[in-house]
Amino acid sequence: MKKIKKILIANRGEIALRVIQTARELGIKTVTLFTDEEKGLPHCTAGDESFSLGSGALKDTYLNQDKIVAIAKACGADAIHPGYGFLSEKSSFAKLVTSHGLIFIGPSPESIDLMGDKKTSKIKIQELGVPSIPGYHGENQDLSHLKKEAKRIGYPVLVKASAGGGGKGMRIVEKEEEFEAALEGAKREALNAFGDDTVLLEKYITSPRHIEIQVMSDSHGNHLHLFERECSIQRRYQKVVEESPSPAVSPELRTKMTEAALKITRGINYLGAGTIELILDTDGQFYFLEMNTRLQVEHPVTEMVTGLDLVALQILVAEGGKLPFKQDDIKQKGHAIEVRLYAEDPDNNFLPSIGQIKLIGKTSLRNVRLDSGYVDGNDISISFDPMLAKLIAWGETRDLAADKLNEALNDVVFLGVKTNRDYLKRILTLSEYRQGMTFTHFVKTYEEKLKPGKKSGEELALAIAAAFFNKQGSSSVQTGGPATVARDPWLSLNGFRNS
Repeated sequence: MKKIKKILIANRGEIALRVIQTARELGIKTVTLFTDEEKGLPHCTAGDESFSLGSGALKDTYLNQDKIVAIAKACGADAIHPGYGFLSEKSSFAKLVTSHGLIFIGPSPESIDLMGDKKTSKIKIQELGVPSIPGYHGENQDLSHLKKEAKRIGYPVLVKASAGGGGKGMRIVEKEEEFEAALEGAKREALNAFGDDTVLLEKYITSPRHIEIQVMSDSHGNHLHLFERECSIQRRYQKVVEESPSPAVSPELRTKMTEAALKITRGINYLGAGTIELILDTDGQFYFLEMNTRLQVEHPVTEMVTGLDLVALQILVAEGGKLPFKQDDIKQKGHAIEVRLYAEDPDNNFLPSIGQIKLIGKTSLRNVRLDSGYVDGNDISISFDPMLAKLIAWGETRDLAADKLNEALNDVVFLGVKTNRDYLKRILTLSEYRQGMTFTHFVKTYEEKLKPGKKSGEELALAIAAAFFNKQGSSSVQTGGPATVARDPWLSLNGFRNS
């Protein structure tokens, strides 16, 4: 077992701060990266060392594998944590890192390749006997053949790019006469986004839920699950609200889903943190969707209901360590919900927002966590993802967690830029959400109900304050990195301890 002494974080923003938080608890030095336009963001100076990636397109900065590895070697780092996004699921990066004698804090390149391709992963899943959505994942991409396969599967069908994600290269086809145009559009978009226009076809489940199982594996043959998260509330295939446990999953169904997830990790000899994503239909049947071979944005939800530190476990197994507990030791306690705060205007067709953050609010509520990569005075640009922060609340029950999160949203404002804060509050207070009717078409189905109503006095006062800050300038309030949960990285298994 090789102990890691210094980690270079090949990422930015709140996930860089998140890795630094755990590394410090473990006595590990950290190195951060930043671009010229990011000077002043917290992650630039949060590590023990920091290095500039210069300026230019992402391919020249955060996607420049050779430059990042060269910096890691020059500063004496012995491991690289990729965070999520960027290079986190690039097998070529994992190979490059290990070829230079560094530890890649993630799975093997072989696992990334196998599960990163929708087609090869589906074939492997079928070999392992895990249910998968009926579809076509073959090599023949001729129009006539794909049309025939779509008819065999039965409409509606989903045309999906084999090489990508995030909704790119994806089309829902309701009837046969729409197939050709949808296929052409999906292939064109896939080629532009991923350099590969290969598509696969799947039966489209009309009222699905998106359930994912958090898994963790070590190199000693231990494969464990950390229960499920529900991430059904999405907009344009991007998650908006995540929670654990799912209101739709019974103990019996949970057992079946987690057993299927562990069948996959054992079957591919997985290492590290990963997520098995499943589709659950209204009849209680679930199907494999894909596997994300990295840490998820929504990992705090799992941390709050299990008391575990997923980044600490990632580091432990990357060092060659053994997971220090058995499956039966891991318990779910209470309920956790996460919302993503974006710089966008939901009431104006979700138009992206840019500008300077004048003031970030904070909450004194217990068991609430704010993970953000920004502080007062930072500028929001269009160069990176518009997510400003993640706000996560824990409660004894789902309703209590939702109430607490809704209250915390009153406190956590980002004055100076337009955000989706009010929109998130409308979701959390919607009766259909409280009843657990969280299907993937939630945002579209309740579009009218999610539109703004008459402003309350508090909201009007906040709007006036925001306008004042926009006009007058900066604030003196200072905030730090992500709020943390005090916990033992290895053994906090049976409860959530307050910060």
